[in-house]
Amino acid sequence: MQYRCFDRLLLNGLIQPFQQPERVVGFFNSYRKLYPVSRDLLRQISSQYHQWVQQRSEQWKVSILAAPEGRRDEFVEPYFRRAQPDQIVVILKAREPARILTSVGNAKENRWHLELKQRWVDQYNFYLHDARWGRMFVRICPYFPFSARVCLNQHHWLALRLREQGIGFRQCSNAFLSCSDPEALQKLADSLTARDLVQCGQKWLAYLTPFFTEKERKQAGCQHRLFFSQVEYCDNLIFRRRAALDQLGERLLDANRTIGQPNKLTVIFGRKITPRSPGQLQTVIEDLDLPNPVERSHYKHGFIKQYVRDHLLLRTEAATNDVTDYSVGKAVEHLPELRQKMHAITDRYQEVQQDILETFVDRGQLRQLSQPTVLANGKRIPGLKLDHPRQLAVMHALVRFAHIAASSTFATPEIYPHVREALGLVPSEYQLSSLRYDLWKLRAKGLVEKVPHSHRYRLPATGYRLCLVYLQLFEKIYAPLTAGLLAPFGGDRALPPERIAQLDRLYQRVVTALDQLVQAVGLRAA
Repeated sequence: MQYRCFDRLLLNGLIQPFQQPERVVGFFNSYRKLYPVSRDLLRQISSQYHQWVQQRSEQWKVSILAAPEGRRDEFVEPYFRRAQPDQIVVILKAREPARILTSVGNAKENRWHLELKQRWVDQYNFYLHDARWGRMFVRICPYFPFSARVCLNQHHWLALRLREQGIGFRQCSNAFLSCSDPEALQKLADSLTARDLVQCGQKWLAYLTPFFTEKERKQAGCQHRLFFSQVEYCDNLIFRRRAALDQLGERLLDANRTIGQPNKLTVIFGRKITPRSPGQLQTVIEDLDLPNPVERSHYKHGFIKQYVRDHLLLRTEAATNDVTDYSVGKAVEHLPELRQKMHAITDRYQEVQQDILETFVDRGQLRQLSQPTVLANGKRIPGLKLDHPRQLAVMHALVRFAHIAASSTFATPEIYPHVREALGLVPSEYQLSSLRYDLWKLRAKGLVEKVPHSHRYRLPATGYRLCLVYLQLFEKIYAPLTAGLLAPFGGDRALPPERIAQLDRLYQRVVTALDQLVQAVGLRAA
């Protein structure tokens, strides 16, 4: 099963008129008949909010706790077990950075001017169970102009929509491992709109900022507007068997070492990478205290990561801390455009992976040829070895043109002399029974077929090509290059390039190409 949806949606809430100090002065003068806006007035507003939270927590019978050092989601988990719709279950108080309004001036002359400053202040994180969104939290800064943060998760939203439509599903902590109607699940995921975000956010932000009256909210625009702060969009591929997922995960980790190169990042994120591009431009493998490592490719303020979770799920997750990197506006009204951008990034990331996996990178076939073959009766037939003299001699005889012209069939007595000749052995040193044994190993791997109801064999096209590969690799590549590396002629280094034999120059090109290949696949010499 496969589906895509937004995961974590972290939204900043700002009252836009109050991002300009002169408009704050105008508000207090027009609606509260207060002028100037002094330091004591701002302190009084924050004190009132602290008192309001304390009084309401007692009415709600909700604890105000100090935020833990570890993961807050795990800390608040027990408080959600019996949560009712639209219920605040716990409040965490923590000292965090916020943009607050400060009043600078002279108390004696009662002359003040306002400035917006970044400060570390105590803030309240209200963890609640929304009727439409399920588990979420809202963070409110008690200092004017009450900057806020709303954290939503579409997985919780989807679970409620699936229950409403009577669609069966199995959910883990933050994913769906099964669903009776996967197509309906995807349609619901794509149906999320900016209106869903705005309705939920403004509902709780208005409730948790009682400083403003209804008249002020309507006439002076004293309501929060939501902007994207951090967005995660995930592709979830669910496997039936953990072994298949592990096998794919190992291949991806091994083959994707080059996915962080600038040309690959340009393809994935659809943005040109230059030496002047800001932020991290790399791919790293991280251990985030998960059963499997996380592969993360960075681009500016965002990244795309891939990891295995919940034992059966391969997650590819695109995330960003600044949606403008993808030419998308920060306001939540740009949700459809953002979904399209992150969907395309995920597509391109997986296409790059597919291109890597479908190249000549080894996928285990060579290893399988070298492993023993176990027959149905339990008998083991040794595998093929790339440098085995007898095996190479048999391959020499098999690929001779005479046998290919004869419909690719042959009998053991026909190739026996050619095998002995290649080995340089007399009949007593290499008997016909030895040849049959060597052919037996080739038959086990499908390189040679026995013609039914006869004593002849057939060399199929695949067997012919594999024999050529083995012979050419050993005789034309491995053996000469090994000799050149282990026992080079000392005088060759003193020769000028134009006097080096053409064959040696070609071999040197192979050595250079191999060095470049080793570098391209991410290997380094010890």
